[in-house]
Parts: sequence; structure tokens; C-alpha cells
Amino acid sequence: MDSNDDVISETDVDLNKSSTFEEGSESPKESLSEELVDLIKNSTVYDAESSKNMTTAEVEGGLSLELSKENNMATLDSLNQTSAVNEATNDFGTYEVNDKDQNSDSILDNDKNSGRKSSSEEFEDYPESYNNKTVAKEAPTTIADMNNLLYRSRVSYHSTTPRWASVADKVLLNVRSQIEKAPILENDQQLYAPLYWNVSMFKRSYELMESTLKVYIYKEGKKPIFHKPVLKGIYASEGWFMKQLQANRNFVTKKPREAQLFYLPFSSRMLEETLYVPDSHSIQNLVEYLKNYADTIAAKYPYWNRTQGADHFLVACHDWATSETKEYMANCIRALCNSDIREGYIFGKDVSLPETTIRNPQRPLRDLGGEPPSKRSILAFFAGGMHGYLRPILLQQWGNKDPDMKIFGTLHNGKGKLNYAQHMKRSKYCICPRGYEVNSPRVVEAIFYECVPVIISDNFVPPFFEVLNWESLAVFVLEKDIPNLKKILLSIPDERYRQMQLSVKKDNNIFFGILDQ
Repeated sequence: MDSNDDVISETDVDLNKSSTFEEGSESPKESLSEELVDLIKNSTVYDAESSKNMTTAEVEGGLSLELSKENNMATLDSLNQTSAVNEATNDFGTYEVNDKDQNSDSILDNDKNSGRKSSSEEFEDYPESYNNKTVAKEAPTTIADMNNLLYRSRVSYHSTTPRWASVADKVLLNVRSQIEKAPILENDQQLYAPLYWNVSMFKRSYELMESTLKVYIYKEGKKPIFHKPVLKGIYASEGWFMKQLQANRNFVTKKPREAQLFYLPFSSRMLEETLYVPDSHSIQNLVEYLKNYADTIAAKYPYWNRTQGADHFLVACHDWATSETKEYMANCIRALCNSDIREGYIFGKDVSLPETTIRNPQRPLRDLGGEPPSKRSILAFFAGGMHGYLRPILLQQWGNKDPDMKIFGTLHNGKGKLNYAQHMKRSKYCICPRGYEVNSPRVVEAIFYECVPVIISDNFVPPFFEVLNWESLAVFVLEKDIPNLKKILLSIPDERYRQMQLSVKKDNNIFFGILDQ
């Protein structure tokens, strides 16, 4: 620590100790803590019988970080616990065809297009739990199911009761009230309404965030694991977040008693690179390292103990981060790239972070954009290494089988041939299958090149799910329906495709506004 002023005991904190609750207890609905639980819940209900999205009163909690300056009203969902209101029936959800499931053995290869380190040797050195992954036998969780899970999390999730009330609690309750009363927007010049569940609440939340939000960044932790943003590669999302937040004087406060949120500034990528023991097949030492860090700040400050970490957050993009943080940082808000429902992702608390490939940190937006819809002559495109169980199925079914379906393994560039980016720029749909994990940088790459993403990854929560209406900009296909992929894409009317492509183009501001600075 640079100054002893930041070391504060519980008795020194300017908080209302008369409001102390018994630790572990649950207060009534009317209590302050229960209202705070409502503040961070989201609710869009999918009615399977009527195929309509039914909404409940939802709240966007003004807790997002600024990702751009003026024109880009971008947010990070980990701090924008938004709510969704969608009065219209969705025309397109998850596409499902009742054909026989397809299975295949894993084939391992290098994925040169994504930049992921994924040789067979490295995969063999993954922890045992990762090596033993197979095709999930349970029924997959669809987008409609996820909407329902969000609703259920709102009505049933119980956060840890704060041990005492704070000034920050009152600020958040006031913010909540203002968001609930957000004026209805009509023809907003900055925001494309179809992208959002509730554009009016979103914008009001963003405005209040800019004027109200205060984040305290713990100074504890040594480089390279802490305080060192990695700005290149497929895990760069966490690094760019750290870089932008650390430089933002509007949000960051040096007085922890003023903060509504507390940032744990570690890099999951550097944690793995620094501490993982090759051939150990275990991440236990990484888990213990994070536990020791949490114990350190809990002993030094009162804030972790006040909520058991519920007002603390982390941003982690490495595949293992979900497992590394699910025990000792379980109460924290976790912004994760590996947002897998089956691996402990919690709706209403955790947030799906976009995974994106940054090859040149000095020019991250080079080649942004693509051809207009009329000049996209390729129906569908995919190229990449055969990681995991699903991609070999895709290649076996469609590789070199249909001129409209440009499905490849590793793409080798040659004279007179289109490269990876050129294929994406000229394709209507870009196929985004899961690899070893549910997440893939191809989802963001598709948006980067203004290509409609086709997400084939059961149980994957798309980035910024609580904020964005993903069915307005992407196609979701169940893994078992890969044999019907072309049929599904051709069934989408051209007008609907053009609407999605426009949404993808507008979505660029959200995903890449941070890089434009």
C-alpha cells in the first residue's frame, strides 16, 4: 500500500452500525438488503405455451463501466446488472430440428486463426476435469431457458445480508428508483433500440452510472498476476478492461468508503502462465493463491467482510477462471468469458464477458467492418482447429460438401485464395461452434466483420446477456442440429437476415468502443 490512510478498520468506517444485521440472517422483503438484492436481479420470462416473452418489473442498476466516450454507449455487464423488458414476441429463437444426435471423437489441431494456444500437448496438460469432458447428455439450455433462469434468479436468489448498512446502499437504492422511472425513449440518435431488452432503462442506467458509480481498486497484489493488463491474444478482454478502468478518474476512487463496488485486479491469463505447474493436471495451487489474496484483503479491510464479497467483482477470460473462482470467490460478481451454465455460471450475479482476439494492441480496429448484405455471396463460413468434440462433427458433415457452405479446418492462405478475414467479410453467416469450452472468439470476430454469428454451443450464455437482445443479431442452433445447418439458414427470410445484419453493424459500438480510445 502506498498510504496508511487506505487501511481502515470496521470501527473507523463511516457507516451506520445501528443497522447491523445478524450475520447469515435474511431480512424481510421490506429491508434494505432485500431491496439491494432486487436491484441486481434481471427478469425476462419465456412462456413455452404461448411462445411469448413475458416481462416483470426489471431494473438496470447503473453499475457499468464506460467503454467509450461520446458516441459509444457501451457497457460491461459485470457492473451493469440490467433488466430486460421486451413486449414483442420473438420471431426467431433457438433453431431445433428433431433429428438423431451426432457424435464424434475429438481431433486436436492448432487453431492459427484464433490465436489460442491449443496444441495436443497443451491440451493433454490441462487439468483432469478438462481432459475428461465429453458431449453433455443432459438436455441443452436454450435461449428461452436462459430467459426463464434470469427470471427465477430474480425472484429466488438471496444475496448475503450486509453486516451493517452503508452510504453506498442508499445511493444504489436511489439509483434504482430513478431507473424504474426512466422516461420512454423514442428514436434515440445514439442507441439502436432493437439491440436492447429495454433501451430506456439502459440509457438512464448509463447516465446515472456516469454521475454516480465509484469503484475502489485494491492496491494489494504483485505483478505480473495483479495490475498488469494483457492487451494481446484471445484473453485480451480482461486486460483492456483493467487498463481502461485503472485510467478512469471519473469512476475510480481512492476512498474505499465511497465505493459501491470493489475490483479484484488480477489477470486469469497471467495466473495460469505464472503458477500452473506443467504436467500437474491440477489448478489447486491457482485456487489457493486466489484464496490467500481474498484472505489478505478481508483481514486488512472491512469491506469484504461486510458482504462476504458480494459487492466485489472480478473480470477473467481464461477458460479455467470459472473453476478457479467458484469456491472462495463464489459471492463475487464474476465477469467470465467461459460462461457455461453447467460449470457454475449463476444468472443474476455472474456476467458473460466477450472473448476477442487482439492481434495488434496499437491498431486493434484495423480491418473493422465488411461488405454490405448485397455483396455477401457466401452463405456460411467457418475455419479453425478441431478443438473439442463439436468441430469434428461440423467438418465431417459440411467440409468440402457444399459450395454454399465454406467449412474448413485450419485455413491455409495461398495466392489467389481468400484469407480468414476476407471470408468473414464476404459471408452472410459466420459459424461459431464451441471448442474446448462453450466460449469462442469467433462470436466477436463475426460482429467485427459485420457477419451474422451462428452460435452452436449448448449452454453458452452470450456476452452481455442481461443487456442485449441476442435474438436480434444472431442465430442459435443446437449442437445436435448441425446436419440441418444449411436448411436452417436458408429458412431465414432475407428481410429477417438484413435486420440481424444491421443489428450486428450497430453492435460494433458496444463491443469495440473501448478499443477506439
